[in-house]
Amino acid sequence: MSLISFLLRSSWRMVAIAILTGFLSGGSSAALIALISRAAAREPGASLSTTAWTFVGLAIVALITSIIAQVMLIRLSQNAVLKLRMRLSRQILASELSHLEDLGKPRLLATLTEDVQAVANGVFQMPSLFINLAIVIGCMAYITWLSWSVILMVIGLAVVAIGSCQWMLNRGKKMLALARTDQDILFQHLGSITAGIKELKLHYRRRQVFLEKQLLPTVNNFRRHNVVGLTFFAATSSWGQLIFFFALGFVIFVLPNIMAITPQTLSGYVLTFTYLVFPMENIISKLPIFSRASIALEKIESLGLSLVNRSENLTVPPQHKASWEYFQLDNVTHTYRTDEPNSNFILGPVNLKFFPQEIVFIVGGNGSGKSTLAKLITGLYIPESGEIILDGESITEQNREWYRQHFSVVFADFYLFADLLGLEDNNLDSQAQKYLKLLQLDHKVQVQEGKLSTTALSQGQRKRLALLTAYLEDRPIYLFDEWAADQDPFFKEIFYCKLLPYLRDQGKTVLVISHDDHYFHVADRMIKLDYGQVEYDKDF
Repeated sequence: MSLISFLLRSSWRMVAIAILTGFLSGGSSAALIALISRAAAREPGASLSTTAWTFVGLAIVALITSIIAQVMLIRLSQNAVLKLRMRLSRQILASELSHLEDLGKPRLLATLTEDVQAVANGVFQMPSLFINLAIVIGCMAYITWLSWSVILMVIGLAVVAIGSCQWMLNRGKKMLALARTDQDILFQHLGSITAGIKELKLHYRRRQVFLEKQLLPTVNNFRRHNVVGLTFFAATSSWGQLIFFFALGFVIFVLPNIMAITPQTLSGYVLTFTYLVFPMENIISKLPIFSRASIALEKIESLGLSLVNRSENLTVPPQHKASWEYFQLDNVTHTYRTDEPNSNFILGPVNLKFFPQEIVFIVGGNGSGKSTLAKLITGLYIPESGEIILDGESITEQNREWYRQHFSVVFADFYLFADLLGLEDNNLDSQAQKYLKLLQLDHKVQVQEGKLSTTALSQGQRKRLALLTAYLEDRPIYLFDEWAADQDPFFKEIFYCKLLPYLRDQGKTVLVISHDDHYFHVADRMIKLDYGQVEYDKDF
């Protein structure tokens, strides 16, 4: 039902038309069975040519309506999945960064990949479900027309079958839900393999403990829950088939001894029940797919609700201020909350003021709060108390998106896009080539139509490409988080002594998080943090 509701939200009119044509197709198929049964019985007065033409007409109706139902539901389901992917992506991008960090990459990746794909697989099977359900209902209607007493016996048997099958289905769905929970943990461990491959290869004991104590138990739990869940579904399918054949045996062997029944009616029952085997088996075999899709949809809706509750007010921002006088952090605080008691890290209260055309170094030991301060300065973290002010204007939910557009940032954990996205300039390629030469990458990378020829470079060279993107953004404030950490001594000298002064001379404000005390003299100001507190803020 959750999948049907999902499709209805996408377009209830198309779903209604698809269901109607699906039932017409199924009903026509059931009518064909009834027609074949009558033709085989050679009922007196029946015209063979009329029956043949009726057969052809019903077959054409069944074919056309089946195609219409499937095409409409396929188009609808794919559109619904597309909208789901885009909605979830927009919700993630609109959510507060701190909330996304609390959720963790494994959960977000599992939802964006596995959950969305499970829903896609489920809705892809919906056309077959509706058509097969229509065939079952049509065949039951034909059995009812043949004899009310027989259908009452079949309904009684169906109640027993549905009750016993429902218990197994519920157990199977519960196990698949546990497997889906295991999958979040599994994604986290798989991420550890890709991100920590060097550390794992260098330390045999760490690698073995990771494999045996973390990955293996998670994989075993995932496998066990899937095996048990799918076993329940397989048992449901087999049990359903057994009950179905029991009903067929009851009609053939028991019913003639209970009530008077003609051979023609009996053959109609047998033919109908035999024909029902395929659509019933088709429906039951799809139950694990629908259960996985339902569980995935619940996960997606749960994540979506969580994201919406922490979403930001994102609107099309006006042009950033090319000329500004100051921005400041006034009694700003931020807290990292952990599951451990008394282990929360508090940054602030911070009182800082920044001005145009200055180079400011932000220094301090590891864990002092430098990167957190960078995210507060750039508007990525929302202050828990205090406020950020730009030229006397307080930064709030309504103008935070506009405020962020004043910053070009290269974080320590930066991501490098292969395309120069969002940069629209007729001379973009030529400007990029000029900066590539400045960054000494013109011999390795070319830019054509806003696309980098390669990003398969060393970490230091990739950081230079990230710096290229920042240059091309041409925003008034630049922030570099340990940018020079991966550079060789030669290019460190260029970065601190040439590139930073170059940006300042262009009228930019440059904020630099750095441990390179050898180049502290380049700064106009220095801010030192010590365990979340500003130890000093002084001019050089």
